[in-house]
Amino acid sequence: MLLTMTTDLAGFDHPASDFGFLLHKNPTRPQRTEIVGGTAHVFYPEATDARCSAALLLEIDPIALVRAGRGKAPEGFTLGQYVNDRPYAASSLLAVAMSKLFRTAMTGRCDARPDLAAQPIPLELHVPALPCRGGTELAERMFGPLGWAVDARPVPLDPELPAWGDSRYVDLRLSGVLRLADALNHLYVLLPVLDDAKHYWVGSDEVDKLVRAGAGWLGAHPEKDLISHRYLAHRRYLADSALERLAEADGAALAEPDDDAEGPVSLAVERRTTVAAVLRELGARRIVDVGCGEGALIGELLKDPMIGELIATDVSARALIAAKRRLHYDDLPDRQRERLRFLQSSVTYADERLAGLDAAVLMEVVEHVDPPRLGALAHSVFQAARPAAVVLTTPNSEYNVRFESLPAGAFRHPDHRFEWTRAEFHAWATGVAARYGYAVEFRPVGADDPEVGPPTQLALFRRTEVAA
Repeated sequence: MLLTMTTDLAGFDHPASDFGFLLHKNPTRPQRTEIVGGTAHVFYPEATDARCSAALLLEIDPIALVRAGRGKAPEGFTLGQYVNDRPYAASSLLAVAMSKLFRTAMTGRCDARPDLAAQPIPLELHVPALPCRGGTELAERMFGPLGWAVDARPVPLDPELPAWGDSRYVDLRLSGVLRLADALNHLYVLLPVLDDAKHYWVGSDEVDKLVRAGAGWLGAHPEKDLISHRYLAHRRYLADSALERLAEADGAALAEPDDDAEGPVSLAVERRTTVAAVLRELGARRIVDVGCGEGALIGELLKDPMIGELIATDVSARALIAAKRRLHYDDLPDRQRERLRFLQSSVTYADERLAGLDAAVLMEVVEHVDPPRLGALAHSVFQAARPAAVVLTTPNSEYNVRFESLPAGAFRHPDHRFEWTRAEFHAWATGVAARYGYAVEFRPVGADDPEVGPPTQLALFRRTEVAA
């Protein structure tokens, strides 16, 4: 199993051998490390001032792979645990080896050559044997939108017997001018996607890996749905979670220039911090996050020691399990766990466990509810639960034209039932406030575009009347 990466650094005022600095691997010293089922080697077939080529070679022992519990037997073929293509074809084993050997390079950090790490450089990548369930056309669909020139050639079953046709493997060559960190992350994600298999169990932690490795490119990829489902072993609830987080990241708000900032602030982060700031302004001590998802807002609110009780609710039991994992709930100190409760609950049904709190938050929740059920949502939140304040955010559909990757007329997330304009949101929120005895004010979240408004709109409801 082999991967080669080559550059010439022409026009960069650097010898090509400086490629070793970017990879954090010395061209004059071959390195090896043990991985599950075998050994990974890094060496340089060529390292001159004009051209440098680094190779990652995996030696996989099928017996060691089975003993590690990672062998997989095809149905009706137990010997398949030992006789398979894993030692020879690029797969998730190669992706794991890359993350182990090139971890720092994948983050884009290189203290020795920071200027080189930060800019695109000419790269040629070669994977001689890549399982590709979808053939050469799928390889083009995966890598082409990322700026690669793709040369994917089918590997014949037997060169001596052309009538047998092609195998499911391709000889993949990629060339382009990209940052090395981006190139490595593209391969890390797409190798197991093209193979459509992984040698290890896929759990909720794989969502974090996908979102992290896909930062800056996956959210805008035209095949992001297919990539997410394949990468996450076709576990729909994991893929839906990944797509939701990618959709949030895709709405990155262009931050105002800030000398202390490391880069643009993601809209998802800005939304959480804005909501948390509103809750601090209210002085809320007992708060429910309705439709908490994976618990991103709860994690932010846990940082505030003045909040005495946090309730995280979601209609999905899987989402609550994912939130607990994300927050490392079982490892929290006792005092933190005592502040936090997880409840399975639907936003459209009255739940007496949520009555009488200081504040309820519905952050990017309302747009997931079918319009005929909005009346039930309003009744359960504003009448049955009746908190002192409600903080509600939802996308501003007028801002969607600013997202270049979003097709005209499309919603930001496949599960959205609608997305309101500012006028539509104001009309709905004003009607709810009047009906249930609340005052409402509206605030922007993200940069307030003079033409289309902010990417996210926020309504703050304050109770003005006691329940009858």
